[in-house]
Amino acid sequence: MQKYILALDSGTTSNRAILFNHSGEIAGTAQQEFDQIYPRPGWVEHDPTAIWESQLKVALEVMKQNNVDPTEIAGIGITNQRETTLIWNRETGEPVYNAIVWQDRRTAGICDELKSRGLEKVFSGKTGLVLDAYFSGTKIKWILDNVAGIRELAEAGKLAFGTVDTWLIWKMTGGNLHITDVTNASRTLLFNIHTLQWDDELLQILDIPEEILPGVKQSSEIYGKTSKNLLGAEIPLAGIAGDQQAALFGQMCIEEGMTKNTYGTGCFVVMNTGKKPVESKHNLLSTVAWQINGETTYAIEGSIFIAGAVVQWLRDQLGIINSASEIESLASEVEDSGGVSFVPALVGLGAPHWDQYAAGTIIGISRGTGKAHIARAALEAIALRTMEVIEAMMEDSGIKVHELRVDGGAAVNNLLLQIQANAIDTRVVRPKITETTALGAAFLAGLATGFWNMEELKKQWKIDREFKPDEKQKQFEEVIGNWRKAVHRSKGWYEER
Repeated sequence: MQKYILALDSGTTSNRAILFNHSGEIAGTAQQEFDQIYPRPGWVEHDPTAIWESQLKVALEVMKQNNVDPTEIAGIGITNQRETTLIWNRETGEPVYNAIVWQDRRTAGICDELKSRGLEKVFSGKTGLVLDAYFSGTKIKWILDNVAGIRELAEAGKLAFGTVDTWLIWKMTGGNLHITDVTNASRTLLFNIHTLQWDDELLQILDIPEEILPGVKQSSEIYGKTSKNLLGAEIPLAGIAGDQQAALFGQMCIEEGMTKNTYGTGCFVVMNTGKKPVESKHNLLSTVAWQINGETTYAIEGSIFIAGAVVQWLRDQLGIINSASEIESLASEVEDSGGVSFVPALVGLGAPHWDQYAAGTIIGISRGTGKAHIARAALEAIALRTMEVIEAMMEDSGIKVHELRVDGGAAVNNLLLQIQANAIDTRVVRPKITETTALGAAFLAGLATGFWNMEELKKQWKIDREFKPDEKQKQFEEVIGNWRKAVHRSKGWYEER
């Protein structure tokens, strides 16, 4: 009797394995952090072996802890940090370089050079993306250009590129499957979201041989099975989606105009735009939401690089809190931020600004400023960055956001969500299961294996709590005005220095 779907959620700082039962409830979870590697300022890497070993470990752990036999698992869904880039040797399975993480800025100069050649519209027209170091394409180019002897191997078809989903599936199938899905492919700067194919012109511009690229599959289908010796049985691999698309699906934002925000390391606001991609005039990203049963759904996305990472920074670098969960009570000690504005541009500003040279800024400090004011300003910063993106989204799509569905680690913070409702003057809804990224991957795998049908999935999404704009919403206009001035001052800092 198959009782579970196993979701593997490969994040930026940790890997998780979550078992979902037929009711869509969490039946077990296991998590392990892995090291962040910072070789130089602005560079962020991961050890590919550590990603794989920790993901395998938590998969085995969650089954063991909950006495689940591998034959009871109907399928595996994978969701992942999308733009992190790995290249490995097809013959040995060994990585040729560390994984370059989505936060890494080393290829900003490559992006600048492509822009100077007038190529920005070529990329945005085909991929829906902006030319930024965030995406995989320039990271692949950097590895091919900077690791000795690699380009020759790539051209000889001896290397494989993948985002984290591709790497995990390669390892889980003993090198038999080299695939990704449309959502991850659509984040590479190499994939044409209109034709749903790798694009020859873009590959040529970046000098990337097509031989290294994975096959592109739907987000929900049976791709193959895991090697028997790994998990104790051959389990169908049946769902893949990049983390934000998985969260959109897990939130059941399946109709045009439905919008969600995931508060993770970064913040990711995504709106379902239906069967056609929307061309953004505000530097938002047009992307593939998912492909199921041959039908492609598109989305528009605003990527905010730093969100929950602000709280980690307050904990690890400033030491004003001992754990992330303390920020809510500390920020609640004051009625407002005392005029302090915090621009969390710790790795530049993402949508809708896309300023690679912006600097993190705390402004409006006086003798009366205390750590509670800075904590509250940090929560406001997360909500206000989200507000900026939603404003741009509504203008691009012509669709008004009537409700924002929220998830991710910081979505447990009630003060943050109340500030969010005030900032956007709109209802904010938190579901009972906030692990919607993993849930979305599970849903996709469950659909492919027949474990669930779409009607069952719709019934499983349930509200935990709603946050509506309150009496402080009117006072928030001044906070917003100060914030916009602070953002302006943070821009172009490193370029001008």
